[in-house]
Amino acid sequence: MPGLDKPPISRYQPAIPLKRNRLTYAILIAIVVAAGLASRSGYASFLPSLFGIYGGDILWSLNVFLVLGFAFAETPTWKLAVATLVISYSVEFSQFYQEDWINRIRQTLPGRLLLGSGFLKSDLVCYTIGVAIGAIGESLFRRKPGLDSPSISR
Repeated sequence: MPGLDKPPISRYQPAIPLKRNRLTYAILIAIVVAAGLASRSGYASFLPSLFGIYGGDILWSLNVFLVLGFAFAETPTWKLAVATLVISYSVEFSQFYQEDWINRIRQTLPGRLLLGSGFLKSDLVCYTIGVAIGAIGESLFRRKPGLDSPSISR
């Protein structure tokens, strides 16, 4: 019968090889850091109250995702997402550990920004949202034709 000797047409296209543009990620990291710091400053009063309360935590995990994407430019998005959740949740659960030496670190601005100061269940939700924004955003960006550019040399 004519046509039976042809292989079936696949509905799925092969995955595009992943190679993140490090310059793009560096710029995104700077933007997210600025937005995160703004969310914890007096500028937050100009933003919706939910962003002032939860925005910093969402942006914190998004930034971890972006930093990992910058550092590991060819790692699949799903692996970055899992690694970011592990890091974010670990930092949050580490806040149950209350020894003087780490509490002194947490009392500094860098310590508070990187390690937090107290466990909140809502932070776990925020971290998940931040990772979802990063992973979904990256996936949508990569699907648009012509938007992929060569990565900066390592």
